[in-house]
Amino acid sequence: MGSLETERKIVGWAATDSTGHLAPYTYSLRDTGPEDVDIKVISCGVCHTDIHQIKKDLGMSHYPMVPGHEVVGEVVEVGSDVTKFNVGDVVGVGVIVGCKNCHPCKSEIEQYCNKKIWSYSDVYTDGKPTQGGFAASMVVDQKFVVKIPDGMAAEQVAPLLCAGVTVYSPLKHFGLMESGLRGGILGLGGVGHMGVKIAKAMGHVTVISSSDKKREEAMEHLGADEYLVSSDVESMQKAADQLDYIIDTVPVVHPLEPYLSLLKLDGKLILMGVINAPLQFVSPMVMLGRKSITGSFIGSMKETEEMLEFCKEKGLASMIEVIKMDYINTAFERLEKNDVRYRFVVDVAGSKLIP
Repeated sequence: MGSLETERKIVGWAATDSTGHLAPYTYSLRDTGPEDVDIKVISCGVCHTDIHQIKKDLGMSHYPMVPGHEVVGEVVEVGSDVTKFNVGDVVGVGVIVGCKNCHPCKSEIEQYCNKKIWSYSDVYTDGKPTQGGFAASMVVDQKFVVKIPDGMAAEQVAPLLCAGVTVYSPLKHFGLMESGLRGGILGLGGVGHMGVKIAKAMGHVTVISSSDKKREEAMEHLGADEYLVSSDVESMQKAADQLDYIIDTVPVVHPLEPYLSLLKLDGKLILMGVINAPLQFVSPMVMLGRKSITGSFIGSMKETEEMLEFCKEKGLASMIEVIKMDYINTAFERLEKNDVRYRFVVDVAGSKLIP
């Protein structure tokens, strides 16, 4: 135990401008403080939000930027005040790496902290930029690290740290985990496919998609109970007023009214997709069924721990395509075209970071 005395240079893959092209980048890893955990990265998932960030779609990107917020690694050093982890532990790091002093952080809902520090494209308390998991190592405060349950493979766990907990959190918060409820998943990408698996483990789930081409995947591979094509007016009308909730994972502008019609009285449409433009609906669609349009953002550290245990207990795993780091730019191009089933995961430990 103890802390590292000096900064050290490591290599990650970074974007240097809004073209979003990643290339090897050498930078200093901050000193390991008393409450910090030094992590050797094993695997890191690739999220659609990474594309938004590297291309400055959300207007708050800082370069050079090493993306990656679905990080699984091995603890190689712990600070003198670390009590939760030991050298050799396999751990995970998600979207947030700092604050812990505000009301949301002290109330175990860190994801809603107004002072949160992002795992990359942000500035840490020491004034240095945060960098993500497309790199050899990370140093993270123990509060924002979770232990990975024994027996779970690193590459399978990585997407759960974002996609998995993003679905699990609203189901837990809104009391939607009880048996007998009927849920819907809108969109079948990285978050959506985990939504189907988690919702199915809790009850009945319907996949809603814009076309029929994913029916076989949804029904046979993911275990959905029903499949609805949103452009099939007759089927949508027959399905009206049947769902207790819909998790909307679509990351682009889309109409809300067709999906509001599927909800029962007091049903909830829960928005998950990061959309940088207004969405519209007519108010009677909500008023006449006392329906709610709400949102949810990732999940807390406590919920992440619960979600991992839930997935282990139920035998749930992500459907992934493992890649090496030198394939990352191609992977981003494919992800923009939705050409992945369903999540890319970078084998960081097995990659040559300097080709």
